[in-house]
Amino acid sequence: MSQSKQSRGPVAMVLAAGIGRRMLPLTEHTPKPLLEVSGKPLIEHTLERLAAAGVRRLVINLSHLGVQIREHLGSGDRWGLCIRYSQEEEPLETAGGLIRALPLLGEEPFLVINGDVWSDFDPAAWLARPLPDGCPGRLLMVPNPPHNPEGDFGIERGLLSGTVKPRYTFAGISWLRPEILRDYPRARRCFGLGEVFTYNEDRLQAELFDGDWCDVGTPERLQRLEARLT
Repeated sequence: MSQSKQSRGPVAMVLAAGIGRRMLPLTEHTPKPLLEVSGKPLIEHTLERLAAAGVRRLVINLSHLGVQIREHLGSGDRWGLCIRYSQEEEPLETAGGLIRALPLLGEEPFLVINGDVWSDFDPAAWLARPLPDGCPGRLLMVPNPPHNPEGDFGIERGLLSGTVKPRYTFAGISWLRPEILRDYPRARRCFGLGEVFTYNEDRLQAELFDGDWCDVGTPERLQRLEARLT
């Protein structure tokens, strides 16, 4: 892939450094993003959707069994992507991993997708609608699944709210400006995006998605998703 082609198009990050304890014993020897569903590793479904949406540059963070992910995906040429990897000696959680990867992500807004999420959400719908000036990001929310009945946040006039009801579940898909992480007053290296979102309530856009979505967090959910897609 030429340097000019690599430099064009939006950038995305797939969070793939988690240990996947809830997926044991499946993740004892295989990282969660490489677990197969519908005939291919979970992360490949995500890469295909990102490439179809026009993403050309991708960052993936690695830790637990990360060498397997690097060896399987390589440079990303198979999907028309240029993949760069952000190595973590130990998992830094979602926000910590993003902060470590900021030098690879650049100064423009970037898509973020959890490596254990399967969804038919089309990122192109967001990329065609830029973030307004001063807005630090946009979050995708979904109706609460059985494993998170209380939800995470509400939506009020299109913005994330910690108080309004009903509450919905964060889908693990967001579009963020780098400043939301760079300017966050953190006190430790390992921490999750949830506290960053809470800190920025009423500034972040939030949208409810009623399409197909699954947080593949346990062997049982993986089995249900496989049965539904085949």
